Amino acid sequence: MKAGVVAPPIVIFRRSPNGCPGLRARRARIRKDGTTAGGRREHSSSAVTELYVGIDVPKRRLDASLRPTGEHFGLPNDPAGIDTLVGRLERARPKLVILEATGGFERAVAAALAAAAIPVATVNPRQARDFARATGKLAKTDRIDAEVLARFAEAVRPAAKALPDEEAREFAAILARRRQTVEMLTAEKNRLGAAASSPVGKRIEAHIKWLEKELARTDGDLDGAIRESPTWRENEALSRGVPGVGPVLARTLMAELPELGGGELTPKQLAALVGVAPLNRDSGTLRGRRTVWGGRERVRQAPYMGALVATRFNPTIEESYERLVGAGKPKKVALVACMRKLLTILNAILKHRTPWRSPHALAP
Repeated sequence: MKAGVVAPPIVIFRRSPNGCPGLRARRARIRKDGTTAGGRREHSSSAVTELYVGIDVPKRRLDASLRPTGEHFGLPNDPAGIDTLVGRLERARPKLVILEATGGFERAVAAALAAAAIPVATVNPRQARDFARATGKLAKTDRIDAEVLARFAEAVRPAAKALPDEEAREFAAILARRRQTVEMLTAEKNRLGAAASSPVGKRIEAHIKWLEKELARTDGDLDGAIRESPTWRENEALSRGVPGVGPVLARTLMAELPELGGGELTPKQLAALVGVAPLNRDSGTLRGRRTVWGGRERVRQAPYMGALVATRFNPTIEESYERLVGAGKPKKVALVACMRKLLTILNAILKHRTPWRSPHALAP
């Protein structure tokens, strides 16, 4: 090569799919240490990738799936397995971890993750299953469930919520036991009426007496838990000051609806959370009937009886009920509307910490 002549860049010609010549220049290679041949520093895009984790929690095993990496691993559902899971996720630093509510098996895992400052959310299994069907996942295994939960976390990104403290979890457990005792007591009383044998009837009667004593002991445990907490004592007093609200409704709302009185939910959002908000069923020119469904079933059962009593003894609720029935609304529809109104009243009272005062008593 003659001195002073600059060599042209090396190029490689190739044929494009349409028959036109293309031009492809050689690229600088990236070294293992992350620098190019020219000394420039290259940043890996994987360093900013957000990681989402889905964990399926059966009784004896934990199945975890990570997205978008596709990694999957399983661990035993015991203290050692939970510690190993927390350690791996602490190193991975996920954006969000999703678990299903599986009858209480998920509580230990969720508590351990929250204690390690890992964002965690517990979702309704129906939501996860509907999401799986929408994405074409009809089969169901523990591994598939974990993968679906990871995809759900990545696509929907539900908000991570603070878990209740130990005191609140214990109160909710006692309340759940009371509900189970009432259900068993009702079932035994129904069996007693259909018992065809005298010895069987005597055994059922003995069981009923034991269940009644167990129910009284459980109520005593609830009373003791409330007495030990100044906040719960005040909340129960404020709630029970509203005509139609008894101890069962007040305690159910304290345990199962901690959002009540927090000031973060509008009345419509609160009604949807409980499952008493009318939902549209419209399509094109079709205008379907509004129905209520979803929400927290255990919470929805308690305000029903409270609203039923309030239609007789609470002037505000009674006036609303009679107005709706007089306008031609079915009685059940009017009663559900009274449930919404009762929840709205309780939400305002607990939010502003002011006792119930009947509007009729304030009128001149």
